[in-house]
Amino acid sequence: MRVAMWYSNRDVRLEEMPVPQLGPGELLVRVEASGICGSDVMEWYRLDRAPLALGHEIGGQIAAVGEGVKHYKEGDRVSAAHHVPCNRCHYCLSGHHTVCDTLRQTNFDPGGFAEYIRLPAINVDRGLFLLPDEVSYEEATFIEPLACVLRGQRLAQMQPGKSVLVIGSGIAGLLHMQLARTLGAGRVIATDITLYRLEAAERFGADATIHAEEDLPARLRQVNQGRLADLVIVCTGATSAIAQALKSVERGGTILLFAPTEPDVTIPISINELFWRTEITLTSSYAGSPTDYATALELIQAGTIPVRQMITHRLSLKETGLGFQLVAGAQNSIKVIIEPQK
Repeated sequence: MRVAMWYSNRDVRLEEMPVPQLGPGELLVRVEASGICGSDVMEWYRLDRAPLALGHEIGGQIAAVGEGVKHYKEGDRVSAAHHVPCNRCHYCLSGHHTVCDTLRQTNFDPGGFAEYIRLPAINVDRGLFLLPDEVSYEEATFIEPLACVLRGQRLAQMQPGKSVLVIGSGIAGLLHMQLARTLGAGRVIATDITLYRLEAAERFGADATIHAEEDLPARLRQVNQGRLADLVIVCTGATSAIAQALKSVERGGTILLFAPTEPDVTIPISINELFWRTEITLTSSYAGSPTDYATALELIQAGTIPVRQMITHRLSLKETGLGFQLVAGAQNSIKVIIEPQK
């Protein structure tokens, strides 16, 4: 089968490898669509492990069924979680499924930028989702990123009426804006450094947009009835964005760090100024739990989050390298989908 093998963001090669062999409880999925995630282009996170077959946002069809699989059959349309928790450890039982050791050790074989993937038995057991007729394969690629967004806003205790500032209007930022709107946010304000993404934020429902190079706290007060934001969601790892977030959160508010920084980055924080008398909460989130996946699928099926409209590029497997350049450039693209069967 063909696989788009990643050596770097500028070096993605179309290679051949055997179709994975199935063991008991496993499934072979023919990948019809696979989204490029912002984490896929984080070279600092992956270069020491290259070459890699990446891709974890998938929609596809079951092509073969391993011994003992009872609830799924060949031809079923599915999406799947690449990381799944054990559901038994201290972290899972405390509601922190995404820091479970098992979750960090599970994955597809090889990855979604391939014609076929093998789903290990544990993924079949607790990370497989049948697609309703209303959900296309390309829409299914949004289940995983939307699940991450759902978890982030739950941990940040998003509530109706809150004003929300989203720093970074790429695909994660747009999903955060849409979900905040769905959950009843009072006002949703978006920032970015590119006009292309600010225009996208306006199309997808931001009440106001602010260029990231402006005086963000001052402009925020102008568009938010004189106040800073109750919830600030940081969707970029730029240290300047985190610094802006610390100055843009209202007393009693919350900052959600949704994107990682480069390695070894530290941010100086004034405990007295930011926490002692202001009751600001600083939190983070990673990935999504099985419940988040199920909820994300329901939102997409209902059309509550218009994910298809966020797709800007549909590329063949041999064009995966172009897709990585588009996503890494963070300029004139929102969601890039790879179609491995083309």
